[in-house]
Amino acid sequence: MKEEIRTHLNNPRQLERLYQISKGPFKQEFNALYPEIKGNTLADFWNERLNYESDEINWGSGRELLFVLIASLLAGFIAKIPSIFQINEDFFYPRNIGFIIFPILSAYFVWKNKLSTGKIAFIIVPMLVGLIFINLLPDVEESDTLILSCIHLVLFLWSILGFAFIGEMKNNDERRLSYLKYNGDLVVMTTLIVIAGALMTGITINLFSLIGFDIEKFYTENVVIFGLAAVPIVGTYLILTNPHLVGKVSPVIAKIFSPLVLVMLVIYLVAMIYSGKDPYNDREFLLIFNALLIGVMAIIFFSVAETSKTTKSQTEIWMLFLLSVVTLIVNGITLSAILFRISEWGITPNRAAVLGSNALILIHLLLVTLQLFRTLSKKNDVSGVGKTIAFYLPIYFLWTIIVTFIFPFIFGFK
Repeated sequence: MKEEIRTHLNNPRQLERLYQISKGPFKQEFNALYPEIKGNTLADFWNERLNYESDEINWGSGRELLFVLIASLLAGFIAKIPSIFQINEDFFYPRNIGFIIFPILSAYFVWKNKLSTGKIAFIIVPMLVGLIFINLLPDVEESDTLILSCIHLVLFLWSILGFAFIGEMKNNDERRLSYLKYNGDLVVMTTLIVIAGALMTGITINLFSLIGFDIEKFYTENVVIFGLAAVPIVGTYLILTNPHLVGKVSPVIAKIFSPLVLVMLVIYLVAMIYSGKDPYNDREFLLIFNALLIGVMAIIFFSVAETSKTTKSQTEIWMLFLLSVVTLIVNGITLSAILFRISEWGITPNRAAVLGSNALILIHLLLVTLQLFRTLSKKNDVSGVGKTIAFYLPIYFLWTIIVTFIFPFIFGFK
């Protein structure tokens, strides 16, 4: 679309047609192109049109509001399936938690991006395969492969949602980074909505208790469940219709947390040495260490995605570089601990999954750290870091397929 915008830059009718066909991608591609065409009268007009920020909340069209309302009710209904149809909750939720939200969000982006029938099929078929597969897996107690499949199925569905968001299979770095940015914005928005909802829940339950009505059980089992299921959908709707709501908050959070996480990591590694704890012999400590690694990596990627189109100061780039280096150290410790445990006690589904994911993360972090170093050396700009992050994302998708659908057969459903 970027080349089409460039080609038809002086053709107002054609630009309007492109915008009406796909408003979201048009805005993304135009904003990426604008620094090159700034000064053109029509380009300046479109820049103001697309990026004008009103102080008022935009509630979108009536059709979109209706879509969000129906989608929220449908998500709540899916979440209530166990109680409606008397299905074992311990069986249903671990296997189907991702299907409460991701198919509906995918449908939302399909509708927003006006995707073709073929692309819609590419979204629906993998989701149906995942739904059927996960619910046909043997209900075995203490099955590591079942737990791994359930966890990685959520990541698999998240990847499918990314395709619905991006709208194409070809390597579109800008759109992939926009998807990461959307996820960061969604975390911020849903957190605010959940906090507000928790306050309302507490006030409502206590107000009714003052007049002799105990509504806690009913409210929790109905209003809270429907509300929690609707939060990501409402959050997505607010982000798309009012990008300025979190557009200025998320970069600030990224700038604040990057140095704080760096300091915390350094202190934590030093404290670990003195504590006598190590991930080589302590399984729980290794799991926490691995979760820490994934969390810090997500912060690095989000920080780059959040500000990849802006000029970052040397201080910010140094901060991200140092954070990447320290994270590489954490990754190296985790990977060596996994290899040690495999050599001592043999291979298991959990160890194989952690080994594979850590190896992929290590390679990705090395590439990102190298690009950050090149940026500091003036051999590249920060956009190269974003391209490295975006290019590697499909590899994680392939790994989720392996763990979700192949691991159970490799390890005999154990």
